[in-house]
Amino acid sequence: MDFKLTEKEEALKKEFETFFAAEMKNAPADFGNGGIESIYTSDEGFEFHKYMARKLGEKKWLSLGWPKEYGGLEATIMEQVIFDDVRGYYSAPGVDAFAVGMFAPTLLAGATEEQKQRLLPPIANGEAYYCQGWSEPDAGSDLASVTTTAIREGDHYIVNGQKTWTTGGHKAEFMFLLARTDPDSKRGKGLSVFHLRMDLPGIEVRPLAFMDGKHVYNEVFFKDVKIPADDLIGVEGEGWNLTRQTMNFERSGAGGFSGAKKMLEGLIEYTKSTKRDGQPLSKDPNARRKMVELYIASEVGKTLAYKIAWLHEKKDFMSLITAASESKLFSTELAQQLANYATEIMGPYGQLEHGEWSPLGGSMVELYQFCKGATIYAGTNEIQRNLIAWTGLGLPRLKFK
Repeated sequence: MDFKLTEKEEALKKEFETFFAAEMKNAPADFGNGGIESIYTSDEGFEFHKYMARKLGEKKWLSLGWPKEYGGLEATIMEQVIFDDVRGYYSAPGVDAFAVGMFAPTLLAGATEEQKQRLLPPIANGEAYYCQGWSEPDAGSDLASVTTTAIREGDHYIVNGQKTWTTGGHKAEFMFLLARTDPDSKRGKGLSVFHLRMDLPGIEVRPLAFMDGKHVYNEVFFKDVKIPADDLIGVEGEGWNLTRQTMNFERSGAGGFSGAKKMLEGLIEYTKSTKRDGQPLSKDPNARRKMVELYIASEVGKTLAYKIAWLHEKKDFMSLITAASESKLFSTELAQQLANYATEIMGPYGQLEHGEWSPLGGSMVELYQFCKGATIYAGTNEIQRNLIAWTGLGLPRLKFK
């Protein structure tokens, strides 16, 4: 692997850096780390997210790798990773993780031509905001066991059931839904994917508040919701295969690693400017050791993310599955390590969210409270370890009698 950028890629990276450095000056004062809390917990944060989406849409950066016929630039996978890397470093919003990161690839892989022409342009322009209708109370990491039904009646499907942990469902205009079209089917058989509007009669969104009162997740209930048959994506009953393709698009990890590096740089500056017992914290051997460990880990993670781009270019899709799981596992555990080290180094000040005594604007408090969840959503880290063992190492699956 040679990760040295070409002249064209270096120029593109500089263009991304110039754009995000300028635009992030417009962020609300309390925007935080730029993650889902920053986007979904306040009207100001979501409006800035929408503003950035429109800016990115104008440059066609939301559709970098798409075919030109659907508004894309047909960029290489390496150019896409460079974009994710730079955007992550600046903690910039504007890329709807569900619309751009998941549903658009699903449409490109399995939608009809009419659906592509109808649904892709608003996503590419930064004008459509989605949520993900996957998880249910008894179907999270074991997604194939969903029980929400979508039964065809004439030219509509009638949806009944419940989804949970629906990120941004209270802000989204649309949802891509995984539902069971054959009520007698088991596991992955008989599942289908749908596009739907969130304002349809029979949809109820209930907030699931965090312990600190912030609102990111939701429960979504469906009672006799009518979806036009034209909004079935792909073949009825073949939604599980389409969903598995979507999962592979969800994780590259470049933005997560570069975001961690940016926070680490802030922590390093904090140790240089903060004294303990008359000496800067940066001279404390234990603090220095922790900083070095975190820096090395962030560089390892960035290399892993670029390896994923390399595997894409080689079309080595079996290795890609393993690498994607490795990236998700490593990035989420790096975030935990960073939050733990930071709050330990900061001591009692690391627990302050606001005010002049709050280091780094309280960003580490936010990271500390949130980072555990990242090891659970999008497939638990235990699931990722299993996938690495099975697909990467060829280890046998345990069989229980």
